[in-house]
Amino acid sequence: MNNRERGKEAPSDPVSGNPTPEAPAANRPVGALSTGMPGLRRGLSRRTWLRLGIYGLPALAVADSLWLEPRWLAVRRLRLGPGEPACRLAFFTDLHHKGDRTYLERVVRRLNALRPDLVCFGGDLVEEAEHLEEALEGLREIQAPLYGVPGNHDYWSGADFAQIERAFEATGGAWLLDRTVRLRSVPVEVLGYTCRRPGCLQPGPGVARVALIHYPAWFPNLGPQRFDAILAGHSHGGQVRLPFVGALIKPFGVGEYELGLYATPVGPLYVGAGIGWFYLPVRFRCRPEITLIELALSREVAHTADAQRPHG
Repeated sequence: MNNRERGKEAPSDPVSGNPTPEAPAANRPVGALSTGMPGLRRGLSRRTWLRLGIYGLPALAVADSLWLEPRWLAVRRLRLGPGEPACRLAFFTDLHHKGDRTYLERVVRRLNALRPDLVCFGGDLVEEAEHLEEALEGLREIQAPLYGVPGNHDYWSGADFAQIERAFEATGGAWLLDRTVRLRSVPVEVLGYTCRRPGCLQPGPGVARVALIHYPAWFPNLGPQRFDAILAGHSHGGQVRLPFVGALIKPFGVGEYELGLYATPVGPLYVGAGIGWFYLPVRFRCRPEITLIELALSREVAHTADAQRPHG
């Protein structure tokens, strides 16, 4: 070995004679040398992040719509009318019970936890009559008077309306087929419409008027009188709601009134998102819901109610 070649040899330890490790260059990442993994020097590239977004976000959306939202029950709160609330009303609609007893029991527990003065139902208990008894067994556990109207699936399934009426009456409420009930505990009148006979009911004076209808777009048939609340269902909120678009699919009888609160010439219309689902067990950006409505009385109704209340 000549002197030139010896000059290229690595320096050795003066004691052991073994070569000493080369010191890292000033501009060389020490971490990269210690791991031996060059990929960690850069982290994830923009292209990798883009791929994760393209493939990951749709997968998350599908998982949400199939396994999370369909039974992720929400409670919405709404105040209608000026002044202090005189009545707490819980509204739910479109149960579409298909045999999921655990989910039904959870819905009833949430209703009872709200401690409303009354509960209103907007139609569509079941799609098949074989599930009716179990649905009614669960609804009998509601600890407030339950008032409801039929939906199209209640008719199509051939559900026994007499059986439904007995279950609602067991709670202190009523199954309203074009019928009116005035409550004794609070100054409220509930008017239940089958949506088959326009203008068939006339609300009385001196009480807050609550109309139950299944089809939101049917409200013009309520007649010239004004209501303090009009509660409807049927739309399920579309079940799938896209950003900047809203409901992807709307059934008949909905029109532009797909979800939420709307001002109408005959009073505020609220369209609920429903509890169950139809056709496919899918919800996206449209959780099933119970709505707690605090209903304030108009000055006229409040004055009449106070005059009718026993004094002394």
